[in-house]
Amino acid sequence: MALLFVAGDQGIKEHDLAQLLEIDSAALRQNIEQLEIKLDSDENSGIKLANFNSQYKLITKSVYSDVLTKYFKSGLGTKLSQAALEVLSIVAYRQPITRIEIDDIRGVQSSGSINTLLARNLIKEDGKKNVPGHPNLYVVTDYFFDYFGIKNLKELPEIEKFENDETENIGDFDGKN
Repeated sequence: MALLFVAGDQGIKEHDLAQLLEIDSAALRQNIEQLEIKLDSDENSGIKLANFNSQYKLITKSVYSDVLTKYFKSGLGTKLSQAALEVLSIVAYRQPITRIEIDDIRGVQSSGSINTLLARNLIKEDGKKNVPGHPNLYVVTDYFFDYFGIKNLKELPEIEKFENDETENIGDFDGKN
């Protein structure tokens, strides 16, 4: 279940899940069926397992749709985390970019933030990179421009400005307080 949780909205293809768990497809289907029954029968669980075109993902149970709608309408779910803002900035300045490239820049794993940004329609998949594994390429969406009130990426602050400010601030520190 941890793999499905980390995969988020993208889910994991049946074949890939079997490889990751190092089991054959029949054993995987048996485990998936048991997990599905466990989640469906657990009245305290708000999630269930879904299969979309041989791609498994965890989704919320429809019985919670009213309270989830209320949550998102309340504005409580609208703030982006610091990590999501970092990822969004990286995508905006370096697009098209893969998750691995984002992870390399940040030094930490970014799939959760990417899933959040995809769900909020601030970034989107825009093809595959022509390298082994063919990872997804991410770019900002039209909604990103509307949300931030800009017409194009040229309206973003120059990244060199941030780099110069950071260098100046480091140089100002003399160790005396």
